[in-house]
Amino acid sequence: MKKRKRDSHKGDYGHVFVVGGSVGLTGAAALASNASLRAGAGLVTLGVPASLNLAMERKLTEVMTCPLPETRKGSLSLKAKKEILKRADGADAVVLGPGLSQNPETKRLVRQIVTRIKKVMVIDADALNAISDDVPVLKKVKVSYVVTPHPGEMSRLVKKSTAYIKKNRIAVAKKFSNNYNAVVVLKGAGTVVAGQGKTYVNKTGNPGMATAGSGDVLAGVIAGFLAQGLKVFEAARLGVYVHGLAGDLAAKEKGEAGLIAGDILENIPYAIKQAK
Repeated sequence: MKKRKRDSHKGDYGHVFVVGGSVGLTGAAALASNASLRAGAGLVTLGVPASLNLAMERKLTEVMTCPLPETRKGSLSLKAKKEILKRADGADAVVLGPGLSQNPETKRLVRQIVTRIKKVMVIDADALNAISDDVPVLKKVKVSYVVTPHPGEMSRLVKKSTAYIKKNRIAVAKKFSNNYNAVVVLKGAGTVVAGQGKTYVNKTGNPGMATAGSGDVLAGVIAGFLAQGLKVFEAARLGVYVHGLAGDLAAKEKGEAGLIAGDILENIPYAIKQAK
């Protein structure tokens, strides 16, 4: 994997800005942020609702935090738009979605900022749920981006049943990619990566990875690779492979039954080392 040149201001290998978190959903944002660092990003900043900032500062030793305006229910408010766009401009890659919640105001915020962010993006989790209310907004996105839905999220995006998604994984991923000029990572057994006229079906990973937070780790890994200068399809393909390999390494040590997302996270550096 080709590394960026050293940049003492942004960190050795690029800056990731993660927009996520809400009351009760801080773990997703924390996992995505730490995963970007484990994937090699030199600097990660997490934008969170202001009331959660102190807790996240304590939880995330190596991640910088940015307190943002929030709703009464502890999710990001529309007033956060200006600061999010400013912070995104100063980053190399953006992760939008982990733990944002489905608060109606937060969902409106997502739909407003997704078309104005000027840096390569990973759109994940609750950001995908927000966009499912107005999918054509993706046609207005001006930058290269990756979407990382699981079958349920893809079902909401394309208005098809989850059963249909599971039976037609490659076709669904390719069609969505073509319709919205996105690189699609359709998660599940044999995760499909589709985009830019290419298709990749991943072979690493195991059933133990079907655990809360695993997808947040994946989003962070892909963003970490994007921040280091990889093109969107290659970052997605490599991210999926490394994520699955990290899960295999964790399962070899601990077994599949008790595997948690933190185990995958801790094995990301070993997976990258083995993948080289």
